[in-house]
Formats: sequence, structure tokens, C-alpha cells
Amino acid sequence: MFVDQVKVYVKGGDGGNGMVAFRREKYVPKGGPAGGDGGNGGDVVFEVDEGLRTLMDFRYQRHFKAIRGEHGMSKNQHGRNADDMVVKVPPGTVVTDDDTKQVIADLTEHGQRAVIAKGGRGGRGNTRFATPANPAPQLSEHGEPGKERYIVLELKVLADVGLVGFPSVGKSTLLSVVSSAKPKIADYHFTTLVPNLGMVETDDGRSFVMADLPGLIEGAHEGVGLGHQFLRHIERTRVIVHVIDMSAMEGRDPYEDYVTINQELSEYNLRLTERPQIIVANKMDMPEAAENLKAFKEKLKDDHPVFPISAVTREGLRDLLFEVANQLETTPEFPLYDEEELAENRVMYTMEDEEIPFNITRDPDGAFVLSGDSLERLFKMTDFSRDESVKRFARQMRGMGVDEALRERGAKDGDIIRLLEFEFEFID
Repeated sequence: MFVDQVKVYVKGGDGGNGMVAFRREKYVPKGGPAGGDGGNGGDVVFEVDEGLRTLMDFRYQRHFKAIRGEHGMSKNQHGRNADDMVVKVPPGTVVTDDDTKQVIADLTEHGQRAVIAKGGRGGRGNTRFATPANPAPQLSEHGEPGKERYIVLELKVLADVGLVGFPSVGKSTLLSVVSSAKPKIADYHFTTLVPNLGMVETDDGRSFVMADLPGLIEGAHEGVGLGHQFLRHIERTRVIVHVIDMSAMEGRDPYEDYVTINQELSEYNLRLTERPQIIVANKMDMPEAAENLKAFKEKLKDDHPVFPISAVTREGLRDLLFEVANQLETTPEFPLYDEEELAENRVMYTMEDEEIPFNITRDPDGAFVLSGDSLERLFKMTDFSRDESVKRFARQMRGMGVDEALRERGAKDGDIIRLLEFEFEFID
């Protein structure tokens, strides 16, 4: 089965907890604090493996959680950092955040890596909190939670040349005779359900990758037929080979077919019209094909080269492949996403502290509800089993302006405040 789109959950590893410990050794006066820091959690990293051709593996595993860092230990021993979780993906995979719809990574080259969910940093041990005023702190941090998100993986086939056209115009037959690919060929519509790739070599030694893509019909850009599958994969191709059934066996007008397909391409993505297009007049061995070709050329207004061929008899294939190779030599790659766009997304991914630190809402029972990534992260990193840690969390909230904001919202002494699944009283 060919799988080219899937939604998965990823979570970076949590950081290890810092430790509260003290050095107590015989003959060593004033031992002092000796709690080590926790280790950093592992990242979830996607890496391109050119041996993969589909996202099939993600059908069976949809949750990827990196392991957490090791907890800190006594004698100032730091916990070990967790190893990254490396997930293999096929070349051509685009990773998008499901909530924000922003592209996180466009992975195309073998060995290319991208951090999809960053692990949390390790919590600090009590050694880190020692000051002249408090030389023996009973204070440490829990590890920072790892980043978690739902992402959509989309596979967009890496091919230099894409064969487009209505169903049953001979795209699969053409690919099978110019390469060693073995696409399914039969006398009915939508025989090709998934993209097929083939390596094509011309007589003068030039080579390129050609993709036979599922047939288009009118309305494909809206998901009609197999168009939504096809159009995703045409985006990376540098040259479009437009195959037309010049015999008109299906009762359609070849020129109308040509106009319809190009309309679908422009409706889906205007940038597809920037690519050079080669028109292939197929099935020229059939009756009336020559007359239809003459009428087609009279109607054609675009300056695209037209190559009459017969995929079955192999007539005209040599000149066609030379023209495709020539076009590829002069056509640059069309990046799906500008580097600036990806850079912006990466900045947005790392600049998490720019978010609103907290929000205040009210529950039906009158309780005040605190939320917000920054505040929740501080809460999760606080060890509430120790008074010093609780006092530090209270100071941090006051510094963020939570107390003042609650007073402005009408909070009074004794009101219930909720944060995640915990409740506490407001003390003015």
C-alpha cells in the first residue's frame, strides 16, 4: 500500500529532575549542598532515508515519544542526557504542525535531519541555588517538559518529470517502455492509483526520474477523483509532460482535455504554470489521430513543443526523451517553500518565550482558571513537596504579574484558583 499522508503525535523527552542532597563526610567540615542537575530529554529527530518510498510505517506507529533525561544524583553527579529518538522518513517528506499549519521541515536529501519536537532541559539541583544568604538551600527543580505536538507528514514524490493527463491516455504505458518501471496497465480508468517512479536514460547517456501520476479529471483541485493525490506529487517536478490521447477514443476533444488539465494545475497552485511543459500526442498509430493532431495544433495558443508518439510502437520516443533531457538541463529546481518562509517558522518554533505568559478565565462555579505555556511549564518544574520550592513558585508568579492580574479580575481572599488539575486559595 502506498501511504502519502499521515497524522502523528510527537513528544520530546522530559528533562531529568534535579536533586536536593548534602555532602556529609567524616573530616570534611561544612560539606554544603551536593545535589546534581538532571539530564536533558531527548529530541524527536526526523532523518531522510533514501531507501524508503512511502509513509507506510506510520500507519502502524503514530506516537513517537523520546526518553527523558536521567535524574540528578548526590555528590553533585549530573544525570545523563537522553539519546535523541531518530525517525526515518522517505525523501520528499514535508512536516507540518497540525495546529498552526506551519511547515516545520521539508526533507529532501538523504541524511538530512530536522528536530521536530525538542526535549526539555534538566532541572537544577540544590547546588545551583546556593547563595551567601542561603548556603544550604532545600530547593531543586523538576525537569522541563518536552515539546509535544501533532504533526502531519505529507510525501511529495521526488521526480524530475511528471506525466499528467486524463485517465487512460497512456501515461503508464509510456513510463513502462522508456524505463524498467512496471506500472499496472489495463483498459479501464484509474488503473494507476499511486505514483510510479522510473529511471529513464537517453541514448546519449543522460538520465532523469519520471513519475507516472494518477489521472486527473475536472475538479481534481477540489479532491474529485484521484486529483488530490496526484496534485500533491506534481509540485516537486521540474518539467511537466502532458500526455493527450490524440485518437479521441473516449469521445473527448483532445484540445478540451489539454485546457481542462492546465486549468486544474493553475487552480491547485499557480506556481505549477511556471514549469516548462511538453505536449505528447499519444496513440498516433490509431485511425483519425493525424487529423485530430492537425486540428489540435490549429487551436493551440501556448508555445509548448508538441511530440507525436505511439507508446505501443515506440514511435517518436527518442526525440521526446532528448527534449525532456534538454529542458531539465536549463530548468532550475522549484522549491516548495522559500528559505525565508522555513526560517520564519523555525524562529517561531524556538521563540516560545514570546508567547503570552498566562491567561485567566472563570469556571461556572466562580473559580479562576490559570493557563498558558510559560506558567504551566514553571508549575511542572516545581517540586511542591518542599516549602522553599513552593515559595519560589509563588515569587515567580508574582513576578509574572499573576497576582496583580487576579486582583484586577476581582479575586478576593479565599477564592479558588485552578492551574491544570490542581487547586489553591488566593491569599491577598
